[in-house]
Amino acid sequence: MLTHPQFDPVFFSLGPVAVRWYGLMYVVAFVAFVMLGKHRARKGPAYGVTEEGVDDMLLYGVLGVILGGRLGYVLFYKPEYYLAHPAEILQVWAGGMSFHGGFLGVLLAIALFCGRRKLRWITTMDFIAPLVPLGLAAGRLGNFINGELPGRPTNLPWGMWFPQVDREPLARHPSQLYQFALEGLALFAILWWFSSKPRPAGAVSGAFLAGYGTFRFLAEFGRQPDDFLGLLAMGLSMGQWLSLPMVVAGLALLAWAYRQRR
Repeated sequence: MLTHPQFDPVFFSLGPVAVRWYGLMYVVAFVAFVMLGKHRARKGPAYGVTEEGVDDMLLYGVLGVILGGRLGYVLFYKPEYYLAHPAEILQVWAGGMSFHGGFLGVLLAIALFCGRRKLRWITTMDFIAPLVPLGLAAGRLGNFINGELPGRPTNLPWGMWFPQVDREPLARHPSQLYQFALEGLALFAILWWFSSKPRPAGAVSGAFLAGYGTFRFLAEFGRQPDDFLGLLAMGLSMGQWLSLPMVVAGLALLAWAYRQRR
């Protein structure tokens, strides 16, 4: 059994200001988005997105992630609690964000961006899709450094004890690293390759939906479900139930895209 390295969550301090690893991962995600986005803007003018437009796109995306992620957590995970404590809904600093909610928030935010820029929404989402996975990878790496969101107990040789979670040694799946590898690195490689050649409108977005949904569904088998929810119907977690519609929608969008091209 391995033991979590117990990283200091603070990367460095400048007097009273502490820069934490998790916050640094957000910076890494934003920088990766801008750099890759500007590269795609230069190489793929057919999308209609300029290098300057990538900066504005990031701002819209960040707002969509924060607002959608928080509201998604409220609605998907703890609706009864927040209905009884509505004043806590906006307390983002208290923790509680949902990827699926953030994803919906980004869809709406980019729709506003496209409306102002006179761009086609579906092709703009095709432009964005390959830029997202490295940011997801950075976030999962931040989770691992903090020793949060560990996996289910396991007897596999790479099982890891997270002292932040369990006082007594207990081997758990390092599920943060599973998600880092699948939803982050693997999905990035697939989408970057897939989008490197001309594809019909909607195909790259469909590949993102189907790919992320599949990888998240698989990784959830190793991830510890939320204590206040546990496993739901058919022994699946909330994350898996929220990922299944993404797979279905992604496959449907791929089929639609190639049918339209024909």
